[in-house]
Amino acid sequence: MNGAGALFRRLVGRLAWALVVLVGVVSVAFAIERTLPGDPVRMLLGPQARAADVARARKIYALEAPMWVQYGRFWARLFHPAPDAPDETDAHRTCGALGLGVHVDLGYSYRYRQPVVKLIEKKAPISVRLAVWALALQALIGLGLGVVAARKRDTSTDQLIVGGALVGSSAPIFALGLLLQYVLAYRLGWLPFDGAGRDGEGWRHLILPATTLGLYGATLYARLTREEMIETLSSDFVLAARARGASPWRSTLVHGLRAALLPIVTLLVLELGALLGGAVVTEKLFRWPGLGAMAVDAMVNRDGPVIMGTVLFGAGAIVVATMLVDIVAVVLDPRLRR
Repeated sequence: MNGAGALFRRLVGRLAWALVVLVGVVSVAFAIERTLPGDPVRMLLGPQARAADVARARKIYALEAPMWVQYGRFWARLFHPAPDAPDETDAHRTCGALGLGVHVDLGYSYRYRQPVVKLIEKKAPISVRLAVWALALQALIGLGLGVVAARKRDTSTDQLIVGGALVGSSAPIFALGLLLQYVLAYRLGWLPFDGAGRDGEGWRHLILPATTLGLYGATLYARLTREEMIETLSSDFVLAARARGASPWRSTLVHGLRAALLPIVTLLVLELGALLGGAVVTEKLFRWPGLGAMAVDAMVNRDGPVIMGTVLFGAGAIVVATMLVDIVAVVLDPRLRR
């Protein structure tokens, strides 16, 4: 009971601190977006727009007030009680239902002419699909290579894996993506160059961006797994398992890998939170229509509501990931329950 209470207090404390971080990230993003050069209304209406049309657009999008007033309005409308009956008036046309009688309102996109909540509902599943497949490849390739390198320590196999991981992590991710495009799409013609198929559902379009992210992330996990496994394999409990007759690979995978998983899984969960917010470079390179590509377009077009919506979604994904890290850590290491 004491252990459960300590875990609960720890999670509540982490949640409170995560909310503080979330507010800070969103506040910094809001300030940067409002101080960027360029006029979003002019970008929306064009440089030849009449002054009366510009003034009317500023009023419609609530851009006529000082920045601190706009900041207060942003938080005031972000989370608010849902109406008792369905309300399609202007007051709630940009809202989305969050559940438990709460609405979330991220505003109206200048460029897409849609509520930002609807855009995120459409784009988020596409980014989530890419993130899950990429993380699965990172884990499978990275852990597999790391375990083999630890078992073959100081051999040519170990040197080849470590050297390849160092080269792979040093190269920019867009270079790896372009290389895969050239070989697999252009020279061999096995896969499409980019896009996402119809509504982001074409699995063949997913292979190249997921492989790019998977190979790039696997270089980090291969080195981390190798270092953790080398330390674990020399531990007393692994040596005891070998003395009891366990085979080398059984003692490695069953006893050694489980003990080395905590930092690896921690990093994997945090990486998932980051990928859920959109893999900006990869999505733009492969024209994958997810949150990352939409965020870049929003920055170019000074689409403030979309910028804030993607930042809030990405920061929220990181907050959830950090909470999951605490839970997973307790599951993997019973000592933390005390």
